[in-house]
Amino acid sequence: MKLDITLFGALPFRRISKTAKRQRRTHLKKTAPTVTTCSNCGAVVAPHRACTKCGYYKGKEAIKVSKEETK
Repeated sequence: MKLDITLFGALPFRRISKTAKRQRRTHLKKTAPTVTTCSNCGAVVAPHRACTKCGYYKGKEAIKVSKEETK
């Protein structure tokens, strides 16, 4: 009986060891997002972005925020 290799598709030539697999995956980790607080109202905002609650960035009003959106 002759074995047909096309049935198996792409298979690895050698088994990857546990150590090699874990060393490859050391960089695949999640990191918490960086957040800062607004100097004007104290809301949590992403760094280098205008505050969505009050519209201030670096102590100056960057965007106009209506009173209805702040509630």
